[in-house]
Amino acid sequence: MARQSLQIVLAERPTRDIIPGQTFRQKVVEAPTKADLKDGELLVESIYLSLDPAMRGWLNDRRSYLPPVQIGEVMRGAAILRVIASKSSKANAGEFVTGFMGFQEVAILHETLIEDSFPLPPNAKLTDLIGVLGMTGMTAYFGMTTIGEPKAGETVVVSAAAGATGSVAAQIAKICGARVVGTAGSDEKCRWLKEELGLDVALNYKDPDFKQKFHEATPNYIDVFWDNGKGFLVGGEQLELALGRANKFARFVMCGGISQYNQEVMQGPKTFLSVVSMRIKMQGFIVFDFAKDYPQARRQIAQWLAEGKMKRKETIIKGGLGVSESALAHLFKGGNTGKLIVEVKNPEDSSKL
Repeated sequence: MARQSLQIVLAERPTRDIIPGQTFRQKVVEAPTKADLKDGELLVESIYLSLDPAMRGWLNDRRSYLPPVQIGEVMRGAAILRVIASKSSKANAGEFVTGFMGFQEVAILHETLIEDSFPLPPNAKLTDLIGVLGMTGMTAYFGMTTIGEPKAGETVVVSAAAGATGSVAAQIAKICGARVVGTAGSDEKCRWLKEELGLDVALNYKDPDFKQKFHEATPNYIDVFWDNGKGFLVGGEQLELALGRANKFARFVMCGGISQYNQEVMQGPKTFLSVVSMRIKMQGFIVFDFAKDYPQARRQIAQWLAEGKMKRKETIIKGGLGVSESALAHLFKGGNTGKLIVEVKNPEDSSKL
């Protein structure tokens, strides 16, 4: 009997929250086989699926750095893949690679959709390929080092610091010698930021006294603010607070807008004119812009891991691809600490086609 492959396809464009069973639909198709391969292609199966805040933006029908996912299309996403068969020089059968396969179990990908392979350093694990050594780590590294440019003794504030990218960005700032303040959505996450990652201050943005504590945590004002998109939350409004506490010539690294992604009406800070009076550099970026420099960044992060200067945490959801819809909705409710990953298939299980 031919192997079946589950796909998660876009059923409708959400106006607010992603609703499992409504925003997407599950589709079972016959899996491609080795006989279907053409030159330059690889037959792969998904092992681990990366869940990222940017995915919500890909569902909107508007111009962006990538075209929107179309109705009926397989949901876009990066994954760790095992090569079942190959007609490409990029990888051989049995090897693990990463690529934008999307939310599906088995597929044929052209080699241009597969990342150039690199050996895992001795201290790394397979899931690091989509975490600290993947797009997550690359985003944090280039955003912090090329835009934030933290210096010893400066104050860096990282919003959503217990998330995948924020936790890496905050540690990079510490490595650079900065005093780092992180914000997160629970006391448990704040304890992790202080006790495990070594941040100087960790603030729960749901605390009713958050605004006062934010001021107290930035007595010398803010030199670098990393906005992971938690800029506007009930009782928080972190971007607005940060603008009001910015030093002259502060750098604001605009990484995302997770708290805005599910909103029908976008909000903006009332203190925006601080950009002028404090001469703030506020810059957005897309990690793909730095693709040619990924190898150098991976080497540096691998060295920090080996030296114990960099730590990472994962929230891995098991249950196969079928749980990816609910896991993605979970992401926007702050249910994860560190990188959120779906285990599509146990890497110890053999391939059967």
